[in-house]
Amino acid sequence: MFKNHPKGLLGAALSNMGERFGFYIMMAILTLFISAKFGLSEESTGYIYSAFYASIYVLALLGGVIADKTRNYKGTILLGIIVMSVGYLIIGIPTPTPVPNFGVYLALTCFGLFVIAFGNGLFKGNLQALVGQMYDDPKFSKSRDAGFQIFYMFINVGAFFAPFIAVGLRNWWLKQNGFDYNAGLPELCHEYIGKGSSMAAEQMNKLTTYASEVSLNGPVSDIGAFCNQYVDVFSRGFQYAFIAAIFMMLVSLVIYMFNRSKFPDPANKLAVKNATVDSSEIKMAATEIRQRIYALFAVFGIVIFFWFSFHQNGYSLTYFARDYINLDVISIDLDFTTLKGAEIFQSVNPFFVVFLTPLIMWFFGSFRKKGKEPSTPMKIAIGMGIAAVAYGFLLTVSLSLPDKSALPGMSPDDISAMKLTPWVLVAMYFILTVAELFISPLGLSFVSKVAPPHLQGLMQGCWLAATAIGNSILFIGGLLYTSVSLWQCWCVFAVACGLSMLVMLRMVRWLERVAK
Repeated sequence: MFKNHPKGLLGAALSNMGERFGFYIMMAILTLFISAKFGLSEESTGYIYSAFYASIYVLALLGGVIADKTRNYKGTILLGIIVMSVGYLIIGIPTPTPVPNFGVYLALTCFGLFVIAFGNGLFKGNLQALVGQMYDDPKFSKSRDAGFQIFYMFINVGAFFAPFIAVGLRNWWLKQNGFDYNAGLPELCHEYIGKGSSMAAEQMNKLTTYASEVSLNGPVSDIGAFCNQYVDVFSRGFQYAFIAAIFMMLVSLVIYMFNRSKFPDPANKLAVKNATVDSSEIKMAATEIRQRIYALFAVFGIVIFFWFSFHQNGYSLTYFARDYINLDVISIDLDFTTLKGAEIFQSVNPFFVVFLTPLIMWFFGSFRKKGKEPSTPMKIAIGMGIAAVAYGFLLTVSLSLPDKSALPGMSPDDISAMKLTPWVLVAMYFILTVAELFISPLGLSFVSKVAPPHLQGLMQGCWLAATAIGNSILFIGGLLYTSVSLWQCWCVFAVACGLSMLVMLRMVRWLERVAK
């Protein structure tokens, strides 16, 4: 697999895999953790989730500027790993639930998320820039797309296992305290804590039914004490998962330090280049630089709508899994824990990335041998169309389901009867993953190829900033999920991706010329 690729690729891929393992432990559980910890609604949780996910990529732009100004890419990446570890520690320290002071504890959690985002900004874009610079060598330039696909595959090896670690630790802690897992209980417990006996009869019936089902130490006699204890144990289990993320960050740090000497040094490369060009070349480069930047920003504008749709996997799609998928079917009982929960679906996408990447590489390679391989801009356009198909599929499936607003008035038996097989989301994630493989790793490759040499870190940061804009409006998914019919919710994402595909197709020839 690594034949015809630079030596540093494996070290960079493994370093990123360890970091992404820790990151996706957090992302698999973040929205459900915030809801369980603070009793926030899907909409309120969505604002925090959107702001955090956006800040990750906005701060990647800052990280690119820092690396470009200091010409110390390797040191900036190292600092990013350390800062992220501190952020995980802040949100991973166990604290009581319900929280004694809502504002203080929520602010502390948000501060921890900001620290993680800042560290991620120092790390993510700059490591991608280093990978791109490995392929500036003419000996490897033709393997650039394949190199980024390999790099992207290793990211998802870590992301595949992360949700199982998160769910396993959370459910282990529940079991240690005499409880089983139920996805709907934290929301009901917080409702009871807030309303007490004035809670609606249908909701109270569900609460008492679920409480008796999850109690491993006999009948529940005091529902108030049960609610307080369950949300405390539930949330603390999540925080232990955040501590596990720190361990994976240390693994990433060791791998990075061991392979650091194999990575290129952009500062040295730029110094040599500047020493050998004359004033006429610099003048000619100014026009080309503008064209390259225009092309990059055109692509950035398109991928905003892909990330707006794709990153619903940690938000509205996770709530959809919790509310509409039969999670009992995918329960795996171990001696010390039970692998069960909506978070497990976060492993489906990375599994398909790892499984499909070699097939996609073979597919493109066979076309390359015939001289018919689509250009990178065309691949991105095709990917947008495939993403539209994924949400079109979920739209069709959702036509027969009750809206989210109707669920509180339904009995536990009715809710259980209407739930879907997990294969529905597996199929949806399969289609969405194919789209991702046409867009994300190839977008990174396009940026590294087209970006002016002295703006590599900045342009990788801009790619991530475009992702940030898409993430900043993720909360719209939650608003749609709770306020309109399910099919209408998924229709918005299908239309956004479909229209983006059409716009991208209009620009393909121009982008191909600029990329030559």
